[in-house]
Amino acid sequence: MGEFKVYHSASFDQKLEKFDAEFERQIDKIEDQMVINPYVGDPLHVKWFREKRVGVFRIYFIIYEDLKSVFMVAISGKKDQQRVINTIRLLLDSYRVEIESLINSGTDSDFI
Repeated sequence: MGEFKVYHSASFDQKLEKFDAEFERQIDKIEDQMVINPYVGDPLHVKWFREKRVGVFRIYFIIYEDLKSVFMVAISGKKDQQRVINTIRLLLDSYRVEIESLINSGTDSDFI
């Protein structure tokens, strides 16, 4: 399958800043898994849109096979799950533009 690169959307990073160091370490472990196998977690109706539970929270990500990239886009609790999923679906085109911009900028600081 090859190695994938893991990127964060700007909104994901803003949300992540509100969590403690232990939560961030758990996210780092998930990212390490995604580099080797991006299909961790549960699919959300399609193979390329997934969520992974971290405690009581859910991490949402999109897999771009053609870009060999995983884009972490949102974090939510259970009660906001459906609203967040619906929002991500509405923003798919924007996420594609954002990740392509990150990849094309070519700086190591843009991906994890």
